[in-house]
Amino acid sequence: MFEVIPAVDIKGGKCVRLYQGRADQEKVYFENPVEVAKRWEAEGAKRIHVVDLDGAFEGIPKNIAIVEEIVKSVCVPVQFGGGVRTIEAVDRLFDVGIDRVIVGTIAVEKPELFEKMVKKYPEKIVLGIDAKGGNVTTRGWVEVTEIPAVELAKKYDEMDVWGFVYTDISRDGTLTSPNFEEVERFSKNVKKPVIASGGVSKVEDILKLSKIENVAGAIVGKALYEGKVSLKECLDKLRV
Repeated sequence: MFEVIPAVDIKGGKCVRLYQGRADQEKVYFENPVEVAKRWEAEGAKRIHVVDLDGAFEGIPKNIAIVEEIVKSVCVPVQFGGGVRTIEAVDRLFDVGIDRVIVGTIAVEKPELFEKMVKKYPEKIVLGIDAKGGNVTTRGWVEVTEIPAVELAKKYDEMDVWGFVYTDISRDGTLTSPNFEEVERFSKNVKKPVIASGGVSKVEDILKLSKIENVAGAIVGKALYEGKVSLKECLDKLRV
C-alpha cells in the first residue's frame, strides 16, 4: 500500500516548515510537535516522518527528547532524519523507538561509516538523497556536490538499506508540485523502494506519485499545514 507520510519538522522545539530548505525561510505552524504527530495519526497516517532541522544544520540531533515523546505518544511507526552522522546517534534513535533512521551526509562524506550503520541495522537505515539540479546536497542541504543523485543511490542499492528518501530541494516547501520526471528517473534506476519528498501541493500530486513504479510513498508537509491537502481525502482516494 502506497504510504502518505506527514512530515513533522522540528526547529527550536516547534513544528515549522522551511522554503527550499533555507533556515532563514521559516514558518512556525505549531508550538508542540507532539500534538501535531498525534493529529496526523488520528487522521489516518500509518507512519510519521520527523525531521530535526536543528540537527541537520548543526550535525547532531538536537531534539531527541521531543522525538522520544512523539514515539511514545503515537502507535504508528516513526522515521527520523536530521544530523545523523555517528553510530552513537543511530543507537540513541533506535533506543528511543524510532522505526527507520534516515542518513544522508555520511553516505557521501564517510561511506565506510555509513556501511557500518547499515551492517549494524540492516533494513532499518534509509539513504536520504537530497538533490538540487540532479546532484546530491549535504549538511542540511547547504553544500551542493558534483555527485549525481542516481550515481549515489546505485552505489548503495545492493546493500541492506531499506530504501531511499528522494527530495528535490528546489520543490520542497514551494507547493509547486513534485518534479515527477526526476522522481521517475531516480526510481527506475534503483531496486529498493523510494519515498518521494518535495513539492506536493494537491491530492492529484500524490495520486500521480503513487502510479510511478517503485515509489512506495510520499512525504507531505506544507500542503497539509496550509490546508491544500486533506490527509483523509488522500487516503480515501488511494483506496479506490
